[in-house]
Amino acid sequence: MTTHTAHAVHQIARPNGFPTAGDFAHVASPVPEPMPGTALVENLLLSVDPYHRGLMDGGEGGFELNAPLEGRSVGRVLASRDPGLREGDLVFHRAGWRTHALVTLGTDGTRKLRGHDGIPLEAYLSILGGTGLTAYAALTRTASLREGEDLFVSAAAGGVGTATGHIARLLGARRIIGSAGSAAKVRHLTGALGFDAAFDYHDGPVGEQLAQAAPDGIDVYVDNVGGDHLEGAIDALRAHGRIAWVGAISTYHGDRSPAAPRNLFEVVHKSLRLEGVLVRNHTNLQDELEDFLVPHLRSGRIGTDTTIFQGFDRTVEAFLGMLRGDNLGKMLVRIGD
Repeated sequence: MTTHTAHAVHQIARPNGFPTAGDFAHVASPVPEPMPGTALVENLLLSVDPYHRGLMDGGEGGFELNAPLEGRSVGRVLASRDPGLREGDLVFHRAGWRTHALVTLGTDGTRKLRGHDGIPLEAYLSILGGTGLTAYAALTRTASLREGEDLFVSAAAGGVGTATGHIARLLGARRIIGSAGSAAKVRHLTGALGFDAAFDYHDGPVGEQLAQAAPDGIDVYVDNVGGDHLEGAIDALRAHGRIAWVGAISTYHGDRSPAAPRNLFEVVHKSLRLEGVLVRNHTNLQDELEDFLVPHLRSGRIGTDTTIFQGFDRTVEAFLGMLRGDNLGKMLVRIGD
């Protein structure tokens, strides 16, 4: 058995507003031996996600201090005492933010990757991972996007946002509009990702900019921001429009007070539907998602849309950068070569 050292990121303090590097520590320990029913996995790719920020405040379901953080990861089995896993298998699991982990097939989301030919590994933590599954569930189940409808997505240059744009186009959306946090991201949305219109939310009230981008209104809104974005979308939605609410980045750090949707009664007036999206409620769609997207990934019609930091020691840096919006697409950390 290997005697190499394992490394993990621990949270050692509760963030006060925006997290800092001092809230975390790198901790070394011996690589664990697999116990009966488990397999030892060497992680290859780690995901850093907006939802991690909420868990760092503690409380029910939150992260414990001075313990390894959890996160989506793809790894390779080094040794196995799990009859369902063999040495060399590639697996998706949730014991990320560390270099090595013990996993059990079918527990905590652990599954063998289907290993589609020609599909890069990073796809399984982006467009084919939790971000893509969130977007797919939001569009096909929560909002029931129909061909020819118009869509607005906030934080459109992030992981869920870019996946939403790709999937909506494949589903036959007519116009796709996105908001982002910089002029460069706006250019990326319209120039590289094929959005029909996009705007920088710093350039003026979101509602006014959305009205200019979609003068005839929208049918569906996929919300990653909340606050003034939600209020603007409610104004822009046509009768019987649908809101799939994925996240609320504007509220994560407690450092600003976003406008509550002062027009909330328009949900009644327009017969709108607003429903939250939790990806853990839609894991049964994983094979459907892959069957739908893999041919388009192979053909090059869509991409994985990732920003990748190299090296485990940059995990916290990648996380903080993602919270600042430094990434285009899904933020990942690659361990090793």
